[in-house]
Parts: sequence; C-alpha cells; structure tokens
Amino acid sequence: MKIVRIESYVAEQKVDTPFSFSQFEFQTRQVCLVKAVAEDGSYGWGEGYGPATVVRAGVDFLAPLVCGEDPLHVEAIWNKMRLRALDYARRGVLVAAISAIDIALWDLRGKLLGQPVSVLLGGRRRERVKVYATGLYFTAADDLVGKLVEEAKGYAAQGFRAIKMKVGLDVATDVKHARAVRQAIGADVELMVDANHGYSLSEALSFARRIEELDISFFEEPVSPEDYQGYRELRERATIPIAGGECEYLLEGFRQLLSGRCVDIAQPDICAAGGLSEVKRIVALARAHHVNVIPHSWGTGIAFAAGLHLVSALDVLPGRMRMPEPLLEMDRSENPLRDNLTAPVFQVEDGKVDVPSAPGLGVDVDPDMLAELTVSD
Repeated sequence: MKIVRIESYVAEQKVDTPFSFSQFEFQTRQVCLVKAVAEDGSYGWGEGYGPATVVRAGVDFLAPLVCGEDPLHVEAIWNKMRLRALDYARRGVLVAAISAIDIALWDLRGKLLGQPVSVLLGGRRRERVKVYATGLYFTAADDLVGKLVEEAKGYAAQGFRAIKMKVGLDVATDVKHARAVRQAIGADVELMVDANHGYSLSEALSFARRIEELDISFFEEPVSPEDYQGYRELRERATIPIAGGECEYLLEGFRQLLSGRCVDIAQPDICAAGGLSEVKRIVALARAHHVNVIPHSWGTGIAFAAGLHLVSALDVLPGRMRMPEPLLEMDRSENPLRDNLTAPVFQVEDGKVDVPSAPGLGVDVDPDMLAELTVSD
C-alpha cells in the first residue's frame, strides 16, 4: 500500500462578531486542512495551526517526499520530512505543515489497521476526557465585564467544570475581569487565565499575586515565549501554576522549556509542534521532567479529535490511587469551520467528551462544505 496524494485546502469563513485577545483581532477563521490518500482510496485528515496559506505552501513543498511511501510507516515519514526542513525550519509554520501531514497519516494508518489512534498511541487510560472551555475573549461590547460574566455562566450551564479566560490588556483591568468571572461561576468550577504573552515579567508577577485568592488552576503564556528566564523567575516567585508551550516547536524546543524548569504544565499544540509523532515524544520528555501535559487546541474537529486521542492515552504525574484527570482545551470562541466543516460535533456531558472509537481519528470532513469554504488560489 502506498500514499498516492497529499491534498491541501485552505478554508475560510467570517465570524459574526470580531473578537480579540492580547495580540490581535479575529474577523475570520481560517485553517489549512490536509488529506492523505492511499492507492486503495483510503484517506486520512490532518490540520495545521498557523497562517493557513503559509502552512499550505509548506504542505505542498513536503508532499513529494510523502507520496510513494507506505502509510503505516508514519514516524519514518515524519523523520524524512523533518530532515528535509532542518536547515531552515527548526520552528514555525513549516513545522506546522509537517504536523498537518503527520496527523493525516495517523488517521490513515488507524483506518488501514482498523484501530482508533488512541490505541496506536499506546492504549487508552480513559474513554472520556475532561475538557475546559476556552472563551471569554475581548469584544467591542459596551459592558465587557457583563458580557464575560454571562458567557462564563453559560459555559457552566453547558456542563463545563473548567473555564479559561483571556487576560493581557493591563493588570488592573484583568484583575477586575478575573474577579467578576470567579464570583459569577463560584468555587466549584476551575478557572484559568491566558495572557497570550501579553505581560512583562513585572506585570505578570503583579497580576499573579493579585489573583492568588481566586484559586486559579494555571496562568498560561504570561510572558514572551522567548523569555525562558522570565518564565523560570515567575514560576519561582508566583504560587499559581505556570503553563506554556503553544508557541514552542519540536522536542528540542520543549527540551529548553523543560530543562529550564520554566513551566508546571506543558502545552504543545499537536497541529504545530510536530504532529502526533513528535508530541508523543514531547510527552515522554515532559514526564522525565515531572511535568504534566495539557495540549493546546484551537481549530476544527480534526485538531480536537487528535487531542482527545492523545489525552486519552496520557498518564498523570506523579501517580496515585485517586488520580486527577488530565485536561484538554475545547475552544468555544466563534468558529463556523469547527461547527460546520467537520463531523461529529463533539458534545460535552458532565464536563467530559467521549473519545471516538472508530478507526483513525474518528472525524471526517463534509466535502460539500469544504468546496464551499475553500479559498481559491
């Protein structure tokens, strides 16, 4: 069996209400999807995280290396792509292109072997995964605090037992927002904050100290992803667990993050950091440093399904009789591509989502919707 085609697509759709975080505003959602097709017609889907048209260029560049290979030899193919990109892409969007192809090959491999990806990753530890809602972005609302409060209450009503909100505007405003959301959702729902590297070290430390009383589960991307020393100092001086890594790439990038004792929680994005092949190695590295992994996920059902399969196979450190459950991010910001392009639409019940049991990732793409939303060259 050989791979005969690697197809790439850029899908785009406008959102009804533009929203922003500490760095920039979104008016559209855009994604690069990859379809790996075998000679018997079997196929797998993958997704790259980052500027979709740039990721697609990387996919098209790498595709000739993949065609003609055996789809069961996923990690050998990954290494072939990695070596081709090593001289000029040790991080960034070309790694996201590798990630997209790799995820598609894991999906295809699972279908050919008749097994869910989670089984191929080493076996499930759990059939359902605890998820947290990512939302509470900034909008042009007249009463932003009221909007954030109502949105957070809505997630709790939907069954989420953990919610992550955006911060990074300025310390005083962010403290006000965090206090209002905590009061609205009560003490029984976990609350996390994400600055998207919008703070300096001194600002991050001030913010962390002022929200300690709110029982924050983790403080994500407090400072620049290039400021490893800042991460380490903040972790040493703050009491809130520090999370980061969505802007990190490959095993070597996470080696620097972890060996520097920069984070309590590592957050590789499967669609950016190297795909399932590399993220499972990152998980092993994190385990050697006694750091737990909560994958970053911000895309369609393909990205989310990849995260479900990975988290279903995770061990939680340090290990004990009454184990805490690992988490997976579930983006709730407006994303018509996530809601309309891929199926199934994953449902939350009691704060958890079922891991697909079908071979591969257990998701598919609506071809008619893809044709409608694909951006022409």
